[in-house]
Amino acid sequence: MTDKELLELFHSGRREKAFTVLVETYQQRVYYHIRRMLQSHDDTLDVMQNTFIKVWNGLDNFRADSQLFTWVYRIATNETITFINSRNRKATIRFDMADKEEEESSYSPSNYIKGDSHPVDGDAIQQRLQLAIESLPEKQKLVFNLRYYDEMPYEQMSEILGTSEGALKASYHHAAQKIEKFLLAKD
Repeated sequence: MTDKELLELFHSGRREKAFTVLVETYQQRVYYHIRRMLQSHDDTLDVMQNTFIKVWNGLDNFRADSQLFTWVYRIATNETITFINSRNRKATIRFDMADKEEEESSYSPSNYIKGDSHPVDGDAIQQRLQLAIESLPEKQKLVFNLRYYDEMPYEQMSEILGTSEGALKASYHHAAQKIEKFLLAKD
Protein backbone atom coordinates (compact mmCIF):
# COMPACT_ATOMS: atom_id res chain seq x y z
CA MET A 1 0.00 0.00 0.00
CA THR A 2 1.42 3.41 -0.95
CA ASP A 3 1.66 6.32 1.48
CA LYS A 4 -1.15 8.05 -0.38
CA GLU A 5 -3.43 5.00 -0.18
CA LEU A 6 -2.63 4.52 3.49
CA LEU A 7 -3.44 8.14 4.30
CA GLU A 8 -6.65 8.01 2.26
CA LEU A 9 -7.69 4.91 4.19
CA PHE A 10 -6.90 6.68 7.46
CA HIS A 11 -8.84 9.84 6.54
CA SER A 12 -11.80 7.85 5.17
CA GLY A 13 -12.70 6.69 8.67
CA ARG A 14 -10.85 3.37 8.61
CA ARG A 15 -8.25 4.69 11.02
CA GLU A 16 -7.58 1.43 12.87
CA LYS A 17 -7.09 -0.53 9.64
CA ALA A 18 -4.74 2.12 8.24
CA PHE A 19 -2.75 2.23 11.45
CA THR A 20 -2.51 -1.57 11.57
CA VAL A 21 -1.10 -1.58 8.03
CA LEU A 22 1.33 1.20 8.93
CA VAL A 23 2.60 -0.68 11.99
CA GLU A 24 2.90 -3.96 10.07
CA THR A 25 4.80 -2.16 7.31
CA TYR A 26 7.32 -0.33 9.50
CA GLN A 27 7.49 -2.18 12.81
CA GLN A 28 10.49 -4.39 12.04
CA ARG A 29 12.60 -1.59 10.55
CA VAL A 30 11.73 0.75 13.42
CA TYR A 31 12.52 -1.96 15.97
CA TYR A 32 16.03 -2.56 14.60
CA HIS A 33 16.66 1.15 14.18
CA ILE A 34 15.89 1.74 17.86
CA ARG A 35 17.56 -1.49 19.04
CA ARG A 36 20.89 -0.54 17.51
CA MET A 37 20.90 2.58 19.64
CA LEU A 38 19.62 1.06 22.88
CA GLN A 39 20.89 -2.54 22.82
CA SER A 40 18.13 -3.64 25.21
CA HIS A 41 15.10 -5.49 23.87
CA ASP A 42 12.79 -4.26 26.65
CA ASP A 43 13.88 -0.63 26.28
CA THR A 44 13.49 -0.93 22.52
CA LEU A 45 9.92 -2.20 22.88
CA ASP A 46 9.08 0.69 25.23
CA VAL A 47 10.49 3.29 22.84
CA MET A 48 8.85 1.60 19.86
CA GLN A 49 5.49 1.69 21.63
CA ASN A 50 5.96 5.41 22.39
CA THR A 51 6.91 5.97 18.76
CA PHE A 52 3.77 4.38 17.39
CA ILE A 53 1.61 6.20 19.95
CA LYS A 54 3.08 9.47 18.68
CA VAL A 55 2.52 8.35 15.09
CA TRP A 56 -1.13 7.53 15.89
CA ASN A 57 -1.64 10.88 17.61
CA GLY A 58 0.07 12.83 14.84
CA LEU A 59 -1.23 11.07 11.75
CA ASP A 60 -4.12 13.52 11.39
CA ASN A 61 -1.60 16.35 11.08
CA PHE A 62 0.85 14.59 8.75
CA ARG A 63 1.22 16.94 5.77
CA ALA A 64 3.02 14.50 3.44
CA ASP A 65 5.93 16.94 2.96
CA SER A 66 8.13 13.86 3.26
CA GLN A 67 7.61 10.15 2.91
CA LEU A 68 5.63 8.49 5.67
CA PHE A 69 8.61 6.24 6.42
CA THR A 70 10.88 9.28 6.90
CA TRP A 71 8.37 10.85 9.29
CA VAL A 72 8.04 7.62 11.32
CA TYR A 73 11.84 7.22 11.48
CA ARG A 74 12.22 10.80 12.67
CA ILE A 75 9.73 10.19 15.47
CA ALA A 76 11.53 6.94 16.39
CA THR A 77 14.87 8.74 16.42
CA ASN A 78 13.56 11.58 18.59
CA GLU A 79 11.89 9.15 21.00
CA THR A 80 15.12 7.15 21.28
CA ILE A 81 17.19 10.25 21.95
CA THR A 82 14.65 11.39 24.55
CA PHE A 83 14.84 7.96 26.21
CA ILE A 84 18.67 8.01 26.24
CA ASN A 85 18.75 11.51 27.72
CA SER A 86 16.21 10.53 30.37
CA ARG A 87 18.14 7.38 31.22
CA ASN A 88 21.38 9.35 31.49
CA ARG A 89 19.76 11.87 33.87
CA LYS A 90 18.45 9.05 36.05
CA ALA A 91 21.77 7.22 36.19
CA THR A 92 23.09 7.72 39.72
CA ILE A 93 25.42 4.79 40.23
CA ARG A 94 27.75 5.07 43.22
CA PHE A 95 31.43 4.90 42.35
CA ASP A 96 32.00 1.75 44.37
CA MET A 97 29.12 0.03 42.53
CA ALA A 98 30.55 1.08 39.18
CA ASP A 99 33.98 -0.26 40.12
CA LYS A 100 32.47 -3.57 41.25
CA GLU A 101 30.46 -3.94 38.04
CA GLU A 102 33.55 -3.22 35.96
CA GLU A 103 35.54 -5.91 37.80
CA GLU A 104 32.76 -8.47 37.41
CA SER A 105 32.00 -7.69 33.79
CA SER A 106 32.92 -10.39 31.31
CA TYR A 107 31.87 -8.18 28.41
CA SER A 108 35.32 -6.79 27.69
CA PRO A 109 36.95 -6.51 24.26
CA SER A 110 40.06 -8.20 25.64
CA ASN A 111 38.00 -11.34 26.27
CA TYR A 112 37.19 -11.73 22.60
CA ILE A 113 40.25 -10.96 20.51
CA LYS A 114 43.65 -11.83 21.93
CA GLY A 115 45.86 -11.79 18.86
CA ASP A 116 46.75 -13.66 15.71
CA SER A 117 47.46 -16.95 17.48
CA HIS A 118 43.89 -17.31 18.80
CA PRO A 119 41.02 -18.16 16.51
CA VAL A 120 38.22 -15.59 16.36
CA ASP A 121 34.64 -16.50 15.57
CA GLY A 122 32.01 -14.32 13.90
CA ASP A 123 30.13 -13.76 17.16
CA ALA A 124 33.27 -12.37 18.78
CA ILE A 125 33.83 -9.99 15.89
CA GLN A 126 30.19 -8.87 15.99
CA GLN A 127 30.44 -8.29 19.75
CA ARG A 128 33.63 -6.30 19.25
CA LEU A 129 31.91 -4.20 16.57
CA GLN A 130 28.99 -3.52 18.92
CA LEU A 131 31.44 -2.42 21.63
CA ALA A 132 33.08 -0.08 19.14
CA ILE A 133 29.72 1.39 18.13
CA GLU A 134 28.68 1.78 21.79
CA SER A 135 31.85 3.79 22.44
CA LEU A 136 30.77 6.47 19.94
CA PRO A 137 29.03 9.71 20.91
CA GLU A 138 25.24 9.43 20.45
CA LYS A 139 25.03 11.42 17.20
CA GLN A 140 27.87 9.50 15.55
CA LYS A 141 26.32 6.22 16.72
CA LEU A 142 22.98 7.21 15.20
CA VAL A 143 24.49 8.30 11.87
CA PHE A 144 26.69 5.20 11.68
CA ASN A 145 23.75 2.87 12.34
CA LEU A 146 21.51 4.58 9.79
CA ARG A 147 24.21 4.48 7.10
CA TYR A 148 25.89 1.14 7.83
CA TYR A 149 22.98 -1.05 8.86
CA ASP A 150 20.03 0.63 7.16
CA GLU A 151 22.07 1.76 4.11
CA MET A 152 20.11 4.99 4.27
CA PRO A 153 21.12 7.72 1.81
CA TYR A 154 22.47 10.94 3.33
CA GLU A 155 19.61 12.89 1.77
CA GLN A 156 17.03 10.84 3.68
CA MET A 157 19.07 11.00 6.89
CA SER A 158 19.15 14.76 6.49
CA GLU A 159 15.34 14.86 6.39
CA ILE A 160 15.04 12.60 9.44
CA LEU A 161 17.68 14.28 11.58
CA GLY A 162 17.32 17.87 10.36
CA THR A 163 21.07 18.09 9.70
CA SER A 164 22.95 18.95 6.53
CA GLU A 165 24.26 16.16 4.35
CA GLY A 166 27.80 17.48 4.76
CA ALA A 167 27.58 17.29 8.55
CA LEU A 168 26.20 13.75 8.31
CA LYS A 169 29.02 12.67 6.00
CA ALA A 170 31.56 14.11 8.43
CA SER A 171 29.90 12.36 11.39
CA TYR A 172 29.89 9.05 9.53
CA HIS A 173 33.53 9.47 8.52
CA HIS A 174 34.61 10.24 12.11
CA ALA A 175 32.53 7.33 13.44
CA ALA A 176 34.05 4.91 10.92
CA GLN A 177 37.58 6.07 11.85
CA LYS A 178 36.90 5.61 15.57
CA ILE A 179 35.42 2.16 14.99
CA GLU A 180 38.39 1.13 12.86
CA LYS A 181 40.82 2.37 15.52
CA PHE A 182 38.86 0.50 18.21
CA LEU A 183 38.80 -2.73 16.19
CA LEU A 184 42.51 -2.59 15.37
CA ALA A 185 43.60 -1.83 18.93
CA LYS A 186 45.34 -4.72 20.67
CA ASP A 187 44.14 -5.19 24.23
